[in-house]
Amino acid sequence: MHNHPVYTDNDPQTEYSTLNLGPTHPATHGVFQNVLQMDGERIVSGVSTIGYIHRAFEKIAEHRPFYQITPLTDRLNYCSSPINNMGWHMTAEKLLGITTPKRVDYMRVIIMELARITDHIVCNSILGVDTGALTGFTYMMQYRESVYEIYEEICGSRLTTNIGRIGGFERNFNKIAFDKIRNFLKIYRVGLKEFESLFNRNRIFVDRTRGVAEVTAETALSYSWTGPILRATGVDYDVRAMEPYSSYEDFDFEVPVGDNGDVYARFLVRNEEMWQSMRIIEQALAKLEKEPSDIFHADVPAFYLPPKEEVYNNMEALIYHFKIVMGEVETPTAEVYHAVEGANGELGFYLVNDGGRSPYRLHFRRPSFINYQMYAPMSQGMLLSDAIINMSSLNVIAGELDA
Repeated sequence: MHNHPVYTDNDPQTEYSTLNLGPTHPATHGVFQNVLQMDGERIVSGVSTIGYIHRAFEKIAEHRPFYQITPLTDRLNYCSSPINNMGWHMTAEKLLGITTPKRVDYMRVIIMELARITDHIVCNSILGVDTGALTGFTYMMQYRESVYEIYEEICGSRLTTNIGRIGGFERNFNKIAFDKIRNFLKIYRVGLKEFESLFNRNRIFVDRTRGVAEVTAETALSYSWTGPILRATGVDYDVRAMEPYSSYEDFDFEVPVGDNGDVYARFLVRNEEMWQSMRIIEQALAKLEKEPSDIFHADVPAFYLPPKEEVYNNMEALIYHFKIVMGEVETPTAEVYHAVEGANGELGFYLVNDGGRSPYRLHFRRPSFINYQMYAPMSQGMLLSDAIINMSSLNVIAGELDA
């Protein structure tokens, strides 16, 4: 798995020191803890502890109607909230048998790929910070801000977006939003190329990341890794390609893969994924031009909240609004699972429904929770400084650890 010496914790002649890495430490990228046994600067063993930010979202979801669960998903991976939102909407639509129009699918694809870019911007630029390079981080934040301005134009929010609805979007994209999207594609091509020129062949960065925390494909699969860190080991698994959703089958894109699964490979995979995301967004914009411009949600009045103006002036809309809010619309008794390709891997929603106004059970498959299991075992034998950048390259988001 890695080339560092393997230590055992049973040598009576050796006295180890204990180091608490976290739960509130600037190098841990979240509120979690690793209790490490140290031999000087080298890690002998470690135990990971989570739960410091646990908010019981899955239990809360059992007491909320379907359309009120969306804000809970925002707080899973808050670096790419829209992907969480869309994943939940599609899960509910699978349960309810709702088919969304192509235009809704393409609009969702645009938002999800923008979210993937912002997530990778944060991960890769902070990896640079952890290796001593602040410039890339401060430079890239302007592009994340550009995406947040697009979110603001579409839904009024930035970080925790609550974007979209079961059945589609709450409002159409306006001309300003489309102009901002096209402008972002134009400026980010330049920005990402400059970012890569700062890091990809930077001697210090490469020396600090290449060969660090190498993981084989077999080991990654045995720990159920998904996402960029799995693809960095050479496994070309991507939910968008293997189990297409939201009409991803209509798009032409590559699935970037690495070779040896080290920190450097993860960095390169995420960079290439941002190029592919821009490619997908461009295709989606072209496809939208061939669709009716006034459609932005499915025709499902029993589950899609009518506009407020209609509620105030139309009795039928008022009745539907009341029935949806009060949970008086019957839902199927069924179990469904739906997964999307989150920025960190397979983001899944397992929904058990008993026909009521709220889910009987809703479980989130959070990729960071699955990926993080391997952190302590793979840190054995590493220098502490390498373990820090390893954690950074895993992009562990505490909101996904503690749903």
